[in-house]
Amino acid sequence: MSVNLVTVGELTEFGPVESEPSFDELFETHYRSALRLAVLLVGDQASAEDLVADAYVRVYVQWRRGRVSNVEAYLRRAVVNAVKNAWRRRSVARRFERLVTQSTFDADPRALDTLVVERDELLAALHSLPPGQRQCIVLRYYEDLSEAQTAAMLGIAVGTVKSQTAKGLARLASIMEGGAQR
Repeated sequence: MSVNLVTVGELTEFGPVESEPSFDELFETHYRSALRLAVLLVGDQASAEDLVADAYVRVYVQWRRGRVSNVEAYLRRAVVNAVKNAWRRRSVARRFERLVTQSTFDADPRALDTLVVERDELLAALHSLPPGQRQCIVLRYYEDLSEAQTAAMLGIAVGTVKSQTAKGLARLASIMEGGAQR
C-alpha cells in the first residue's frame, strides 16, 4: 500500500487552505478596540487593561470550547460585563463605607476596633469551612455571582451550589455565635 504525501504548496493549487486564526492572532486583532472601549467606559488606562485581560480570559475559555462564533462581539460583551461588575463592586464598597462611617463612628469611635476584630473572625471562620462551601460563599457573596454562574464556574449543579451555600452560611453563623459568646 503506497501513501501519497501532499505538501501545503500542492494544496494551495486548489484554493486557499482554510484555517482558524490562533488565539494570539485574535488577541492582536481585537485588543486595541477592546482596550479603547474599556478606557472610554472606566476612564482609567490601568483599570481598563485589567478589565480587558479579565475579558480575554473569559473569551479564551469559551473560544477553546468552540462556543464563540463572533470573537469581536463576544469580547465587547465581556468587556462591558467586566466594567459593570467593577462598577457594582465599587458601588457596594462606597455604600458600605458610608454606612459604617455615618452610623458606627458617630456613636462610638472605638467601633473601628470592633469592626476589624469581627472581620478577622469572619475571615478565620470562612477559612475553616470545607473548600466547596467556602468557594460557593465567596463566589456568591463576594464576587456577586448568581447561583447559575457559580455552578458554571465550579463545574457543579445549581442545586449543589444552593446546598453548599446554605450549609456554609449555617456553619459560619454557628462559628460566629460561638465566637461572640466567648
